[in-house]
Amino acid sequence: MTAAATPETHVFQAEVRQILDIVTHSIYTDRDVFVRELVSNAADALEKFRHAAVTAGDDVADPGAGLEITLETDDAAKLFIIRDTGIGMTREELMAGLGTIAHSGTRSFLAQLAEEARRDVSVIGKFGVGFYSAFMVAQKVTVETRSYRPDAPGYLWESTGDGSFTIEERGDLPRGTRITLHLKEDAEEFARASTIRAIVKRYSSFVPFPIHLGGEVVNTQQALWAKAPKDVSADEHREFYKYLHGSGDEPLLTLHFRSDSPIDLKALLYVPKENVERLGFGKMSPGTDLYCRKVLIEKHPENLLPEWLRFVRGVVDSEDLPLNLSRESMQDSALLRRINSAVTGRFLRFLAETAKDEPARYAEFYDSFGVFLKEGLANDFAHRDQLAKLLRFRTTRTGADERIGLDEYVARMPEGQKDIYFLSLPEGIAPETNPYLEAFRAKGYEVLLTSDAGDDFVLANLGQYEGKGLLSADSPLVKFDDVAGEGEALSDDDAKALCGWLKTSLGDRVGSVRSSARLVDSPAMVVGDGMMTNAMRRVMTAMGRSAGAPLGSLTLEINPRHAIVRQLHALRAQDEAFAKALAEQLLDSTLLGAGLLTDVGAMVARMQELMLRASKRD
Repeated sequence: MTAAATPETHVFQAEVRQILDIVTHSIYTDRDVFVRELVSNAADALEKFRHAAVTAGDDVADPGAGLEITLETDDAAKLFIIRDTGIGMTREELMAGLGTIAHSGTRSFLAQLAEEARRDVSVIGKFGVGFYSAFMVAQKVTVETRSYRPDAPGYLWESTGDGSFTIEERGDLPRGTRITLHLKEDAEEFARASTIRAIVKRYSSFVPFPIHLGGEVVNTQQALWAKAPKDVSADEHREFYKYLHGSGDEPLLTLHFRSDSPIDLKALLYVPKENVERLGFGKMSPGTDLYCRKVLIEKHPENLLPEWLRFVRGVVDSEDLPLNLSRESMQDSALLRRINSAVTGRFLRFLAETAKDEPARYAEFYDSFGVFLKEGLANDFAHRDQLAKLLRFRTTRTGADERIGLDEYVARMPEGQKDIYFLSLPEGIAPETNPYLEAFRAKGYEVLLTSDAGDDFVLANLGQYEGKGLLSADSPLVKFDDVAGEGEALSDDDAKALCGWLKTSLGDRVGSVRSSARLVDSPAMVVGDGMMTNAMRRVMTAMGRSAGAPLGSLTLEINPRHAIVRQLHALRAQDEAFAKALAEQLLDSTLLGAGLLTDVGAMVARMQELMLRASKRD
């Protein structure tokens, strides 16, 4: 037996100390989550060893040891112990895994974790720091571990969660990891086998390795995806989803299917109820596992499904895959690309079926996850037709909570309408008062109301749908020659002269000024150039790309029938200085309505000056 080395004392990373403060000084009603986290970590260690052993063969420590997890309890000594025969840890891995937080040591990460963990500790595993949940119930934690490498020594890690930990070499340990929790007085129930058995059955029934407790295996190992879909109950789906997702909620949608053409597949896919990206937790990681004949090939491979389906949780199993498929060869696997295409296409058909048969449920899905479909539409050319059919929008004819798809829009188009029109409205601007929609109301054309610039980009990128062009209502390409409002218009010569004067007066603030053929009730509006919509321009302006002015060469269109425009024409010959101020105010009001005004203060000051001057006029 090798003599123990002198323990080395180390200080936890600052972020780890904050996490320990959360888990040790907060009161939780579900502290039993620590069992799930430690079991999950043990299963990961076993899976890592299984992968490593594919290439290492018998050149590993304890090659005859079975892949299993053992739980022990000692009610008298108040101990909970979990042991695995997995990959184990080297000294460097101990330091990195149990002393720091990789890739997430930021203030925003800690703020998110602290806020969520104080409300619900079950989220801690989502942040990759589940080990520290042990300190919710333990006054001291010891970790004995030895790497699977045959010449690697063992180590003892120990901490009371007070900000530091010790590491010392132990050369006589078996392969894997043994964690001992010295329980707090108020956590003594976790030293009872009956308590631990109930927790394992609740959280870890589907762990793909035997979990031993008191001489018996306490977890079930049902591969639900391998069963016929009709033979899996809703309760079984809920429990399996909870295991996969690591939380206590239920799935919003469930897709369970089997296919043998063009490739053998068994898949069980779930859509969560919450989009955590929308909640501010950063970009989601893939959540679908790849199996072959119930044997895990890789957990959450990045290329199993397209990136825009990263919100999906579940399992895909294909008997056509070789069991010894390496992670490197997966990157170039033509078979994996076929699986990707087949599963993606089936999932999109499932969404289309849900939209048709359960529109309310699909609306709930779309509210949370529609942004991912739009991401796919922008990046995934192979599935763009299926994705386009799944888009949903409010329109100028729907209620505030009603949305329709492009198929329904096309079916409602009147004879003579050639394009599909859409418009993104600035917050607070009602469709009824928007100048860009006046001509469409006059012609009886419905307009899709998009919610942000991302929608505009997606539709512009789509280009057309069912042979119909997609055009923003604020595009200069929209031309209606047969729309006119009431009232006498300026003559062509007067309108042309006014446009020239306005361009001179407004200078570089506008690219050009012209008479509009599509304004009905409003005095003016601004349109851009090319395919950039006002919504896209608003985003670019907010990003500081416009140097204080709207991007692009804006054109001011005036309504020659409007009283303000006709009065401005008359005023420029009587009081040109006053007329110039009014022209500036007219432009600013149109920019404000389009969401493009960057200097509201100047507009307010000018308005006050105009009011003062108007009050002094005869």
